[in-house]
Amino acid sequence: MHESGDIIITRVKFTDSDTSKIRPAMILFEELGNVVIAGITTNTRMKGIPISMSEGAAQDSIIKLNYIFTITNEAIIKTVFRLSKEKKYRVFEELVKKLGSLKS
Repeated sequence: MHESGDIIITRVKFTDSDTSKIRPAMILFEELGNVVIAGITTNTRMKGIPISMSEGAAQDSIIKLNYIFTITNEAIIKTVFRLSKEKKYRVFEELVKKLGSLKS
């Protein structure tokens, strides 16, 4: 079973084509076989939450909170590492801020 804050490697199908790629992502939550994830990029100029090699990433990366989607458990290839509790809370605090702006 996967947990919130796990950094995984998964197969992601793009919405604008029939192709898919193997990409890193962070698990936000899992429910009834559906796994909600945030994509990760190595383009450190992008907005999001940084994760570093010292935290377990293969290279310095960004958790993109503007790239959230749902996959199945079967799409997960492997778990790479788990974020620290502090970093996980930072991700969720930023996500709540973004969702809170929907009230306006």
